[in-house]
Amino acid sequence: MLNMLSAPSSIRAKLTARQIFRLIESELAAVEDEFERQARSNVQIINHIGRYLHRTGGKRVRPALLILSTKIFGDEVDENIIEMAAVMEFLHTATLVHDDIIDGAEVRRGHRTVASQWGNHKAVLMGDWLYMSAYETALHQRNLEILDVLTEATRKMTEGELIQLTLLGNMKITEEQHFDIVRRKTAFLFSASCRIGGILRGASELEKVALADYGLNLGIAFQLIDDLLDFTSDVEKLGKPVLSDLREGKVTLPLIRLLRHQPHCGSVVDTAMNEAAGCNERAEEVLSLLKQHGELDIARKEAITYIQRAQHALTVLPDNQYRRALSDVAQFIIERDN
Repeated sequence: MLNMLSAPSSIRAKLTARQIFRLIESELAAVEDEFERQARSNVQIINHIGRYLHRTGGKRVRPALLILSTKIFGDEVDENIIEMAAVMEFLHTATLVHDDIIDGAEVRRGHRTVASQWGNHKAVLMGDWLYMSAYETALHQRNLEILDVLTEATRKMTEGELIQLTLLGNMKITEEQHFDIVRRKTAFLFSASCRIGGILRGASELEKVALADYGLNLGIAFQLIDDLLDFTSDVEKLGKPVLSDLREGKVTLPLIRLLRHQPHCGSVVDTAMNEAAGCNERAEEVLSLLKQHGELDIARKEAITYIQRAQHALTVLPDNQYRRALSDVAQFIIERDN
């Protein structure tokens, strides 16, 4: 498995992604309709921003995980599953709207952020509205277990953002602190998406735990790759300026290890974080140091380890095309370039 994951194969990764999404093509189309329906409001500004968020949405990874997790236990997908898949995307979108305010981000996915287009005040309230709308829809399930999972995930995401804020620009951040942020900000929502899929199907506790573990490890790997792409991708693929994490003072895993192993690099990293807008000289120097000392490759291997853990967690679940698709999602995440 390690060799397969390590092998460069961007064409195969794209084909795998298409195959995965083709398996649930009709369900994801229904999620798009449900997202658009849930984003409607008789308040004009909410309706306007909701349409914009729907139109500029991402890959819908979290809804896809929920749907695939349910289909492991049976092909039929009802409106409850579609509603909850849309809820997961609403929660994810709400976090992005708020994150962009905190980060001062101008662009996401190649489009202007809500904050840059409508201002911070409207963006804060729109994020709040998305959260409340997601919970209102989730209440339709009349399922306390689902609400417990959603509440925990939302609380963890908020805690993660607060912890990250306290550590911005702190070059003494530890790996343990960084992974704590990664789990809270990203991985717990992946985990919740998968676990809720099992809950909706009446899966056993063992199966729900397996899905949650799969999602948690997958989410960690997803964020580790996302952090790497900030250094290695380009603005067209990434949909936002490269090296933006560095400029925002976010010290991610490759930098943490570089600073630990090569403490003399600290002054360059500090200068790069405070480099004037439009200047890339010091940031490029940091990138060169990361490559020179192999920290980007080491971080990628770390992500592969979490992918393998995620795939192993699936082994207790029924062996069918949907379980195999979840395993293939991991391949897609490791090889993605945006």
